[in-house]
Amino acid sequence: MPHFSLVIIGSGSGNNLVPDAPSRGPVALIESGAFGGTCLNRGCIPSKMLIESAEIAGAVHRAPEFGLDARLARVDWPAIRDRVFARTDAKSGAGRRSRASADGVTLFETRARFTGPRELALDDGTRITADRIVLATGARPVIPPPIAESGVSYCTSDTVMRLAQLPASMVIVGGGYVAAELGHLFSGLGVRVSVVTRSATLLDAFDPEVSRRFTKLARERWDVRLSAEVTGARQRGAEVAVELAGGPPVAGELLLVAAGREPDTGDLDLDRAGVRLREDGRIEVDAYGRTTAEGIWSLGDASSPYQLKHVANAEARTLARNLAHPDDLRPYPHEWVPSAVFTAPQVAAVGAREQDLRGRPYAEAVHEYADVAYGWALQDTTGFCKLYGDPETGTLLGAHVMGEQASLLIQPLIQAAAAGQRVADVARGQYWIHPALTEVVENALLKLSARLDQAQGNEGAP
Repeated sequence: MPHFSLVIIGSGSGNNLVPDAPSRGPVALIESGAFGGTCLNRGCIPSKMLIESAEIAGAVHRAPEFGLDARLARVDWPAIRDRVFARTDAKSGAGRRSRASADGVTLFETRARFTGPRELALDDGTRITADRIVLATGARPVIPPPIAESGVSYCTSDTVMRLAQLPASMVIVGGGYVAAELGHLFSGLGVRVSVVTRSATLLDAFDPEVSRRFTKLARERWDVRLSAEVTGARQRGAEVAVELAGGPPVAGELLLVAAGREPDTGDLDLDRAGVRLREDGRIEVDAYGRTTAEGIWSLGDASSPYQLKHVANAEARTLARNLAHPDDLRPYPHEWVPSAVFTAPQVAAVGAREQDLRGRPYAEAVHEYADVAYGWALQDTTGFCKLYGDPETGTLLGAHVMGEQASLLIQPLIQAAAAGQRVADVARGQYWIHPALTEVVENALLKLSARLDQAQGNEGAP
C-alpha cells in the first residue's frame, strides 16, 4: 500500500500546496475532474471572460445615449465560448502536465473515499495512506428537490457556459450572485431571461440598500419573480415550465439552476476518518484549518464560510505554512473579506452590512455616481458608494459599492479597513485624482468623516 507524506484531494487552491511539499516527502494529488478546480474551469475565470463580451454588447446598445450610431449585428456564441475555453482548457491541461511530471508528486485522476484514519481507497482500486491529508474538494451546485425530482433537463453554472448554442429564452432559479452574473451574461447577449427566487429581493445577502436598488434595476431587464416557491417543473413542447406556488408557471427554452452551492464532500465517507461536518454541510475546521481528525486538514469551499477564490488562495498560503511549521500555527485570515458580483451594475462589499450593525452605534454616508464628474461622463444615475463608520474609533465598519467598476473602487476601502485607518485620514491624507471615478469614494469618505465628527462632538474639526 503506497504511503505518502502528504495527500491533497482537489487541484484548485489545493494545488497551491504542492510546490514545496515534495522536499518533505512524497506527495499525492487526487483530482477526478478538470485540473485547476472550479475557478479555472467552470467558475470565476470563464464567467468573467464571457461577461466581457456581454459588457461590450451592452456598450453597443447604449451607444445612442452618447450620440453614436451603432448596432449589434450578430452574436457569435460559439466564437465567444471557444475564445474563452481555448484559453482556460489550455491552462488546465498545462497545469495537469506540470504536476503529472513533477518529481516527488503522484497524480491520481480519480475520486477517493476514506476507509479509516488517513487511509483512502481510490476508484481505480488503489489504496493509499498518508501522514497528512488536505481536503480541498470545493463545492457543487445545489439542486432544489422539486426540480431534481421532476425529470426535466437543466443546466447549472458547471455546464451552462459550454452550451452549443444560445437559447432564445432562459429561466434562472436562484437570486444570488451566480444568478445575477449569469443573468447579465445571457441577457446581454440577447437571451430573454426570467429569474425566479424565493427571496423578497435579489442579492439578499448584501446590504439592504444594495439589494433593493439592484432588484429595481434587474426588473427593468429581466422578468423577476420574487418570493416565489418552486413546486415542480415540466417539459412543455420546446420549453421547460417552472411551476410556482400560488402563481402561473414561468417558461423558457433552457432552465438554469443557480440556487447556491454546497461542499462537495458527500462521497468521501468522512465519518470513517473521524472528520465531522457542520450543520450546513461544511467540514468542521478550527482557526488553523485542522479538522476533527488528527492529521487531516481542509481549505476552500469544502470548509470555509466564504465561497470565494481569493479566500481559498489565502487559506492555501496559510495552510502551506502551517504544514511546514506545525509548532507555530497561524490562523486563516478571515478578517475584512471582500466580495464582488460581476453583473450589471457591478456590486462590491467588505465588512459590516446594515443588518450586522443593529444594536450598536454607527454613522453612515452615501454618495451617488451621478454627483461626481466621471459619473456625468458615464451618464450613470444609479451607482452609489455607501459607508459605515465607528463613532468611537473613527474607522470603517463596512463599505458597499454598486456601479461601474465597483470591484476596483472598493479596493482602497478594503485596504483602509484592513489597516485600521481612520476615515478622516483616508479621505484627506492622500490625493484623489480628478475627475476619476474614485471621487465617488472620496466624497463618501468626506461625508462619513463629517458625520463621525458630529457623533463625537467634534463638529468644528477640519
